[in-house]
Amino acid sequence: MKTEILRMLKSTGDYLSGQQLCGMLGVSRTAVWKAVGELKEEGYVIEAVRNRGYRLVEGADVITQAELASMLHTQWIGTRLVYFDETDSTNIRARKLAEEGAPHGTLVVADRQTAGKGRRGKSWVSPAGTGIWMSMVLRPAMSPMSASMLTLIAGLAVVRGVKESTGFEAMIKWPNDAVLNGKKICGILTEMSTEVECIRYVIPGIGINVNIDDFPEEIRATATSLKLEAGRSIKRSLVIAAVADSFEYYYDIFMKTCDMSGLRDDYNKALVNLNREVLVLAATGHYKDVLNGTSLCRSPERRDLVLGESYFFFVHSCILLKIPQDEVPARSGKVLIGSALRLKTALLLPEAADAPGWKIKNPPVAPDLRSAPPPASDSG
Repeated sequence: MKTEILRMLKSTGDYLSGQQLCGMLGVSRTAVWKAVGELKEEGYVIEAVRNRGYRLVEGADVITQAELASMLHTQWIGTRLVYFDETDSTNIRARKLAEEGAPHGTLVVADRQTAGKGRRGKSWVSPAGTGIWMSMVLRPAMSPMSASMLTLIAGLAVVRGVKESTGFEAMIKWPNDAVLNGKKICGILTEMSTEVECIRYVIPGIGINVNIDDFPEEIRATATSLKLEAGRSIKRSLVIAAVADSFEYYYDIFMKTCDMSGLRDDYNKALVNLNREVLVLAATGHYKDVLNGTSLCRSPERRDLVLGESYFFFVHSCILLKIPQDEVPARSGKVLIGSALRLKTALLLPEAADAPGWKIKNPPVAPDLRSAPPPASDSG
């Protein structure tokens, strides 16, 4: 009922009498009074004037189940909405829900994370009242080899959602960050669970710095927040709703072909490091190329494997598929990349992209899984 009252108060922008609310909701005045009282306790400023009714005073940055439900206008994202005042990680919660059968489009949001995850197992600072920590459960009917591109879809959604909700022109820093005025405002972590040659679920996790006033010394020069850039607090539920709506829009286009062909122009326009030279670490040696959105400029035919110290990395569609070595079968003349499909869970992370001075790029066309060349024995 709180969600419906919020929607009504937001839609009218004026006073609604208790009698009107009772009639529209089919409940007693006492029930309305109690629900309004609970909304006030959650942080909403609601005026109550005799003979006029209730009026919502906008401006409070409140994140609750009712607030999010009242803001979402998507078709399928958030059909199941799960909110936590505090949790370990929205990706962990989403993965647990997915294992329990949560439907496609389940949205998990938290006000605070105690164990937020970033790249290479790093922690992601996510205190209460300051950021957007959200994850989605997706069950796409496509090859696991295409799943890495969902990170790119999330990047597009963040850039468009920030633009629609704040007016800021954020950009994608390939492959899984968003930046504003050259500083990071968002990180994306995508996880996947598969069975043989099919996806069980994919979990894109999105963290956006919204109302953070200060950062730890080690990242202060490279990170920012929407509040720092705007000089005012930003209502997080507006941004969440805009990002969810944008993700749905781009995802539906993506699923028509299960590749970036329908979104190449949009992605290239949003890419801050477009046409910059990158160094590709290949099994057969290193080479330089130019990052040209969804393709390499000079060597589009290249297919690369990187053998890490403790992991195989399959470079595909801008993202590295991290495969523990003990999950990769002994090879006899070739590497069975397809073994990654038998993993219970695989992380879609640009793991090696943190190495100083280089990034990895690969064209979106998947290599022949049966004829990939073995990596050099001394590569790493």
